[in-house]
Amino acid sequence: MKRIIIDYKKLTAEMAGLLLERYPEGYGDEDLIAFKNPRGEWIEAVELQTPEALYLVKISKSLTDLLAAFEDADAEDMEAQNPEAGEKEYDGSLEAEIGLDD
Repeated sequence: MKRIIIDYKKLTAEMAGLLLERYPEGYGDEDLIAFKNPRGEWIEAVELQTPEALYLVKISKSLTDLLAAFEDADAEDMEAQNPEAGEKEYDGSLEAEIGLDD
């Protein structure tokens, strides 16, 4: 299996989606892999495995912003495809069901 270090800026939409699936609640310190590059600089990355390769995606504040934007766009697409799944008005039926209505 190939091992590839990739900058978040070069992620495809499919790879960004896989990254969201892998880290649905975001990534934490336990998910970070730190290493020195050939220039002696410390790099932090998260792991993303696909059938073709094992990627180390270099992280930064911008990666977090990218994933949040991708997740928001994905949610908007899902709502556009299924408008009934959006917010519904509350009709107070829970109070009536448990005897709290006046």
